[in-house]
Amino acid sequence: MRQVILDTETTGLNPATGDRIIEIGCVEMVGRRLTDRNLHYYINPERDIDAGAFAVHGLSREFLSDKPVFANIVDELIEFVDGAEIVIHNAAFDLGFLDNEFALLKRPPFRGLAAKITDTLLDARQMFPGKRNSLDALCDRFAISNTHRTLHGALLDAQLLAEVYLAMTRGQEDLTIDLVDYTVATNAAGDIKSLPSNLKLLKASSEECELHEKILAEMTKKNKKDSVWSPVMQTGQ
Repeated sequence: MRQVILDTETTGLNPATGDRIIEIGCVEMVGRRLTDRNLHYYINPERDIDAGAFAVHGLSREFLSDKPVFANIVDELIEFVDGAEIVIHNAAFDLGFLDNEFALLKRPPFRGLAAKITDTLLDARQMFPGKRNSLDALCDRFAISNTHRTLHGALLDAQLLAEVYLAMTRGQEDLTIDLVDYTVATNAAGDIKSLPSNLKLLKASSEECELHEKILAEMTKKNKKDSVWSPVMQTGQ
C-alpha cells in the first residue's frame, strides 16, 4: 500500500472567504516504510496573510512573493498523490482548501485523487476520547520528539504525522516475540516429543512445586474461589 502523509499551511481559516494555501508538504510511505520521496512547496497566495495565521506558521507575504502560484505546482502535486491513501490530521480543513484551489483552476476535487483518505484526528479521538489530540499532544503521547517544531511547517508536520500514524496503527505483529515459534510436538498422552533446538526445558524442583501449591492455596483462601492456575480449574472439575 502506497500512502502519502500530507499537511498544508494557509493564509487563514476559511477558503470560502478567500483564504489560500501557502505551503504544502507531502511524504511518501510504501509498506509502512518512509521512502526518500517528498514533495514540498511554498506558494504565493497573491493576497495578505491573517495575523493569527502568521503567528502559527511565520510565513509572510514578503517571503512568499517570489514563490510559485498554486497553478504552477498542481500537476506535480497530482502526480505525487494520485492513487495513494492520503493521511491527514484534521482532514476536513486541508481538503477544504485543496478542493477550493482545484476548483479555482476548474479541476475536479482534489479528494478524488485518493484511493482512501485517513483522518488521524478522527482516529485519535476514538482511541483517546476526552483527551487532547493535537499533533503536539500525540507526539508527547507516543514519545516522538518535536522539540524542533517551534512553528508549524507543512513538511515538518507531515514528517511528524507519519511517525504518529505509524505509532497509532502499530499492532502486535510488530513485537519480536511474535516472530518466534514456541509450538512443540506431543504424543497421544500429551508428553512432549521434541523441542526446538534453541529452546531449553527447565522442570520445577519438588520444593518449587510445593511453594507454588502454597501460593495457590493462599490465593484461593483470600479470594474465596479457585484461581485459574489451580488443578481444579484446569481440569474443569
